[in-house]
Amino acid sequence: MTQTNDSKGPYIGIDISKDNLHVAFGSRGTVIEVKNTPEGIAGLLEQLQEARPQLIVMEPTGGYEIPLAAALAAAQLPIAVVNARQIRDFARAKGRLAKTDKIDAAVIAGFGEAFEPEPRPLKDEQTMEIDSLVRRRKQLQENQISENNRLRTALHKRERASLERHIEWLGQELKSVEKELQRLIKDSPIWREADKLLQSVPGVGRVLSMTLLAGLPELGKLGRSAIAALVGVAPFNCDSGKMRGERHIRGGRHDIRRALYSTTRAAVSLRYNSTLAEYYARLRAAGKPDKVAIVACMRKLLVILNAMVRTHSRWSTLP
Repeated sequence: MTQTNDSKGPYIGIDISKDNLHVAFGSRGTVIEVKNTPEGIAGLLEQLQEARPQLIVMEPTGGYEIPLAAALAAAQLPIAVVNARQIRDFARAKGRLAKTDKIDAAVIAGFGEAFEPEPRPLKDEQTMEIDSLVRRRKQLQENQISENNRLRTALHKRERASLERHIEWLGQELKSVEKELQRLIKDSPIWREADKLLQSVPGVGRVLSMTLLAGLPELGKLGRSAIAALVGVAPFNCDSGKMRGERHIRGGRHDIRRALYSTTRAAVSLRYNSTLAEYYARLRAAGKPDKVAIVACMRKLLVILNAMVRTHSRWSTLP
């Protein structure tokens, strides 16, 4: 099945679509195609267990990867879901400009061989449920904003009435989703305790807490630099030769970063959190632009929350 001589087994790359899975047994090994169905996944599991892979690498594909990832996790096979942008950058660096499902699977396997990403556990069922509700809450909020903007420019009575009915429904649905989120968190002792820890920080409310719990299961399990890079609040150098450029953040988890930004901006502007507000003031006094200072405060808040979850410490008990 594979052309590798590594006794430890190959790195396997899987390109996932709605209907099919293309599986590369190493960057230069065999590529097979199976149906993305329960029957297809069951047959693939047997082949993967026989191959004893070092790691199975895949990209997030809007949810199409979940059944496969869940099956792999249940079979105790090592998996890593890697940011798609990293895969694309790797392909460009290798000069792999052609794009087919088979080529993509081999590129994903090659990424695993080159960078050896660490296996990451799949979110459990409850985490995925809360994650989906957090996403739905965000969608409803975005729809609310769009409909309210349309209402401001609506001229005719029927148009306004339709918009008002939809806005009212969105508000009711949003309350229902938030109520369900709160119930799920309260029903789990682990989630309930983590939620209490996070919300013990001045300025951190239930929205950021829910977003972190659902979207950042690595919180408390990584070091400060790793968690900042994972979320995308670690600045990257832009220096080359004699040129010295500004530092920029990039990549990461956009939903987490947006929630962190909203919380940090309010905590600093309204002084909900004196620690962050004072840190922001020092940075501004040192000549840092507003956006740079805010991102630094976001990183500081994330590092604090990461340490709190790791040590099970509430804000009031921190030194």
